[in-house]
Amino acid sequence: MFEKVNPSHPDKVADRIAGAIVDLAYKTEKDPKVAVEVLIGHGQGHVIIETSADLDKEDIAGIIHRIAGDIRADIEIVPQDVILAANQSVNVHCGDNGIFKGMPVTEEQKALSRIARDIYSVYPYDGKYIMDEARLIICQSHAKSVHLRETYRGAEVNPLGDWSGGTDVDTGATNRKLGSDMADSVTGGGLHGKDLSKADVSVNIYAFLKAQETGKPVTLCCAIGDDTVDGIPYADIVETARDYIRSVGGFEKFAEWGLV
Repeated sequence: MFEKVNPSHPDKVADRIAGAIVDLAYKTEKDPKVAVEVLIGHGQGHVIIETSADLDKEDIAGIIHRIAGDIRADIEIVPQDVILAANQSVNVHCGDNGIFKGMPVTEEQKALSRIARDIYSVYPYDGKYIMDEARLIICQSHAKSVHLRETYRGAEVNPLGDWSGGTDVDTGATNRKLGSDMADSVTGGGLHGKDLSKADVSVNIYAFLKAQETGKPVTLCCAIGDDTVDGIPYADIVETARDYIRSVGGFEKFAEWGLV
């Protein structure tokens, strides 16, 4: 059983805005410290950014409008807590406590991810999809339901009829669709709106990639300030995550679909 949402789902719009702000921070510093929370909907966008980077509110507003359209942007930028900043002042240490799990992606999860991407390539609007063994549920806004029923025979398409969706009729917030982003690898930490020093980003990516490579579950934990995780330097885990983020095109692109 697996649920997938597409990049135009309101929660993913929030994740994409957060990811784009992290990308911007990395353009100003090699290793910025940044944490972003986004709440969006009904013509309003609220963004709080805690960061070491010198970010301009006009640039942030530009990101919000590019991704979410012409909405009111309320932006608050504050410096990172000085005590937390000291944790990373010399070497790269684990930036937070956390428990993490990497699980091999199942064939069902791969199949639904392909379906979600295929539908989104035709209908780039708010949509969500579920696969539970033989049952396929497709809820796709601004779509021709007849076309989807013909393409996906036996699927339950828009059970309550056609709908519009998007942030005009719903709200979105960062890291609310972790099940879609991580499948069975989800624990408690959110992937989006954070720099690579944060274990929620780097250790989650590391654990997920290790599970795909080995075909076995991976479970890890860490404490803020740890120098090593899983027996290797935390700095190496950060570089593994950095390479992965680069491979998908940056934090905003990563936020579109997550790890699955």
